[in-house]
Amino acid sequence: MIYRRFGKTELQIPVFSCGGMRYQQSWNDADPFSSANQKNLEATIHRSLELGINHIETARGYGTSEEQLGHVLPNLPREKMIVQTKVGPEPKVSDFLKNFDKSMKLLKLDYVDLFALHGINNAERLDWSIRPGGCMDAAMKLKEQGRVRHIGFSTHSSLQVMLDTLKDGRFEYINLHWYFVNQFNWPAVELATKMDVGVFIISPSDKGGKLYAPSEKLVKFTAPLSPMVFNDAWCLSHPQIHTLSVGAARPTDFDEHVKALPYLQPGVNTSAVVGPIAERLNKELEATMGVEWMKSWHKGLPEWDRVPGEVNIFEILRLRNFVKSFDMIEYGKMRYNLLGNADHWFPGNRADKLDGLDFSSCLNDSPFKSSIPASLAEAHSIMTAQEVKRLGKH
Repeated sequence: MIYRRFGKTELQIPVFSCGGMRYQQSWNDADPFSSANQKNLEATIHRSLELGINHIETARGYGTSEEQLGHVLPNLPREKMIVQTKVGPEPKVSDFLKNFDKSMKLLKLDYVDLFALHGINNAERLDWSIRPGGCMDAAMKLKEQGRVRHIGFSTHSSLQVMLDTLKDGRFEYINLHWYFVNQFNWPAVELATKMDVGVFIISPSDKGGKLYAPSEKLVKFTAPLSPMVFNDAWCLSHPQIHTLSVGAARPTDFDEHVKALPYLQPGVNTSAVVGPIAERLNKELEATMGVEWMKSWHKGLPEWDRVPGEVNIFEILRLRNFVKSFDMIEYGKMRYNLLGNADHWFPGNRADKLDGLDFSSCLNDSPFKSSIPASLAEAHSIMTAQEVKRLGKH
């Protein structure tokens, strides 16, 4: 395994982390879990450790994950483990602390190495976190008590909310989305680097393209690497990125990821391996969508809450680019049909009710003002399917 300094935490973190939202029995934390599922979870954790992946992360909102981990983590060498859990900010700090206490009770640990305020996804949740007497103040007291070692935050927010959260100055690491198919949060990575804040990438293989079930066309364009290995190596070719989450559901789910390690070893020019592949992908995007479109489709787009019908124009157009260019239809459907059903985790609506909506004023700054409504309608016709509910709570 390869390890990187996780910003100001000074932890040596593995470049792959064992994410805890796929191997648990249930998304309802009150449900019982079977011995077979627990055996699989424990085998997954042991396989993670065999590979040198000693960072295990979970969250209060991951159903039975914490309780099931509480049956295995206390039996492992604590000083060799980096354990992270996450608790969502609340308007009442007492509720936030109650949830934290429940997490610790279930994990059966005296402390966690990393503790994140989970889902600072909008201005309201940021306010709950950083206002005087808010959840961050409470977390700092937990740190003083030795119950948490380092404090960070996870976010699915707009770029501006990420930047505003980082500027608070007290967070030691950030969990965010950034990968080849969505590079728009790079300014947050840059600010985190400037502030010596650890950078943990959320869901690079699932939300990063459903790369465990890639289209034939995508496989062709990333050859000789698999899409998953390419994305892992491409992300980690940037030294600002410290670790990628592997949401393992079974012990074998690490196997494809670790194939990226030879390309990340000291002395290896990772960019020379992934650069030509990235160039091919970008050229195909331009060939399919048009050079001018790819240069500026995202410019001047309003946030979803400033759009009639709260249509998430940016996300829909981003998905459309990859669906049309690389036949990533199942990925597009998975993400598109979550719109309208995921609250602050993935806000905004689909483009299924465009009749009567006038986008002219909100698109004044877009160079594609006149064509975007038709592009949205096309995206809906390609990606529409049964609506999807977000997994988990909080």
